[in-house]
Amino acid sequence: MADEAEPQLRAWVEYYRDLGIHDFYRRGEPAHLPATEAPGTVAIAAPIDSYEAAEAGRHTLASRPAARSISSEERDAPAAAAQGPPHFFSASAEPRIAQTIPVPLPLKLVSFNDLAPLPTEPIPDADRAAALRAIQEDIGDCTRCPLAYAGRRRIVFGDGSPAARLMFVGEGPGADEDAQGVPFVGKAGQLLNNMIAAMGLARADVYIANIVKCRPPNNRVPEPVEANTCSQFLLRQIDVVQPEVIVALGATAAMYLLGVKQSLSSLRGRWHRCRGAKLAVTYHPAFLLRDPRQKAEAWKDLQMVMSQLGLTPPARK
Repeated sequence: MADEAEPQLRAWVEYYRDLGIHDFYRRGEPAHLPATEAPGTVAIAAPIDSYEAAEAGRHTLASRPAARSISSEERDAPAAAAQGPPHFFSASAEPRIAQTIPVPLPLKLVSFNDLAPLPTEPIPDADRAAALRAIQEDIGDCTRCPLAYAGRRRIVFGDGSPAARLMFVGEGPGADEDAQGVPFVGKAGQLLNNMIAAMGLARADVYIANIVKCRPPNNRVPEPVEANTCSQFLLRQIDVVQPEVIVALGATAAMYLLGVKQSLSSLRGRWHRCRGAKLAVTYHPAFLLRDPRQKAEAWKDLQMVMSQLGLTPPARK
């Protein structure tokens, strides 16, 4: 467990160092966050009191609140005690976080619809490829969040047609995607390719992206600060491609796109709205590989999408 935690801890250390926070590693001293404070005070982030509060913070698409100030007397006090488908388908509370550690506060979920106004004019088809390249250039060799320091090899931007009618959004890159710089190229990607083909489309006909563009360590769920930071780029990709339908692959993608934390079963089987497109929710291909019994249910979701787009599955050979 310690071996898995060390790279992630190192990533956060490097991330805070780039933010200008240098003293949080000193024993007995609180972390110094950049702030203008009166003499004798130091800015710190308030603690997260429980696992439930920390989990609430996983679903944020807003900026971090301002740090509060404490007196030198409070600073020097001891820390508080811890608390029928086609062929392709053949806890208890955590310890209290010490006040000397700067941590993001749990914040409210915000849907992609509420993050920014919709574009007033659509981008012409001929200009969409260039617009996507501009977003990718803006990302650059990104160091905006801790994932940049957690062993990522390549930024995984997106793949497919800039004028696609259908867009798939997953959670984040895995090992194969991190190695190649292309989303959904591993085993889950092969299953997604088969799903797309079963709908009567080719992979080149759709657009594929993820909530975060760098691989989280050990393929864990993206942290709120990571998803928040990357959401601006995914939102711009959606606005450039302007798909008619978006398919959220899995609970994490659905949660951040829609700004709600609900079970996958409650979100499936009905239409939602996202950036002017209709949005359907289905299982992530990686989950379907672990539980093939749900492939028939995923096919129902895809049939709903096909009906909306007027697609007919190819004849079985």
